[in-house]
Amino acid sequence: MPKNAWWFAVVAVSVLVLDQGTKFLVLDRLTTAFDANGASVGAFFGGAPDAPPGAFHFRTKQAVVVSESFFRLSYAENPGAAFGLFARVPDHLRGPLFHVVSIGAVILLSWYITKLTGAKNEVFARWGLPLVLGGAVGNYVDRLARGFVVDFLDFHWFEKASWPAFNVADSAIVVGVGLLLIDSFVRKEVKAGAKALA
Repeated sequence: MPKNAWWFAVVAVSVLVLDQGTKFLVLDRLTTAFDANGASVGAFFGGAPDAPPGAFHFRTKQAVVVSESFFRLSYAENPGAAFGLFARVPDHLRGPLFHVVSIGAVILLSWYITKLTGAKNEVFARWGLPLVLGGAVGNYVDRLARGFVVDFLDFHWFEKASWPAFNVADSAIVVGVGLLLIDSFVRKEVKAGAKALA
């Protein structure tokens, strides 16, 4: 176990809290999810009403336009993985698949964290692993609570092109994976240099 195990917990829990907190605000301000029961933790984790195919489970309110040409905050539901991947997989397959993948990812990331030694060249892994872990748990909490992930960061280009909506957890996962890729190159070069000197 690495000496600074508390660091991984702090970063992962911070991502989880920020992710769930922003999603709570999105359901409160951009949908009618809390209109009947009030904005509470129980209502937030209380599931979602049934919806006809192709429709949202909660009625949407007006989006918050940050930049008319580029960015707005708007409610979206994602039954798939990050950025809508696997959203068209049938429900009876998608649910078990995401449970297995999410739990497997948490176990794998936790195991990887225990293998770190605290060496200086592990700095990218020390950031990347807890970011991915916190993001994975954040989206998994959504799936357990509602059966879909709440997205709200909506980037577009003059309404002519748009990127699939995403959330804080998705952002943490993407940044974390990027840092882990850098880590794999940095530590590979260090090992190669050590072998050359031997």
